[in-house]
Amino acid sequence: MRNRSGFGWLELVIGIVLIVLGIFTFVNPGTALTGFVVVYGAIAVVMGIADIMLYVRTERYTGFGPVVSLIAGILSVMSGVMLLIYPDAGKFVLSLLFPIWFIAHCISRLFQLHLIRITTGSGIYYFTMIVSIIGLILGFMMLFRPVLTLLSASYIAGIYLILLGIDGIVMAFSSVGSR
Repeated sequence: MRNRSGFGWLELVIGIVLIVLGIFTFVNPGTALTGFVVVYGAIAVVMGIADIMLYVRTERYTGFGPVVSLIAGILSVMSGVMLLIYPDAGKFVLSLLFPIWFIAHCISRLFQLHLIRITTGSGIYYFTMIVSIIGLILGFMMLFRPVLTLLSASYIAGIYLILLGIDGIVMAFSSVGSR
């Protein structure tokens, strides 16, 4: 039998990295667009792997996993790898991939809400739901207005990354993080 710490270290690390990245985005909006491609590529890979791990863990314990988490995880990993391999092309494709990543991750979180409510209660459930809905709205705004993405990507991303980071830290301290 493994001894568990009862703490979600992966969620905590992802949360802290996202908050730091969000703050950096606000402080250096001009240089942030250049760094977005590589840094967000790496974060998309990590978050995609976390979604895939959630699918595997859930399927192992319940016999079925949230397929949306698997699909969102695969899309996140593919988007992240593309951004890491082709950073110059990523600058041009950013106006399309960035909103798709937002949308895929938010849909994945919304499909995980029932598990979050069962294991953590209403507070974290509503916080995660609100953050995911805000992310969906921002994702669709950026998808349908690519110019908006390029002009305001730093600020939109900064706000959302800080919210995602807070969500990750809250999850780390909840019983979801210990599973």
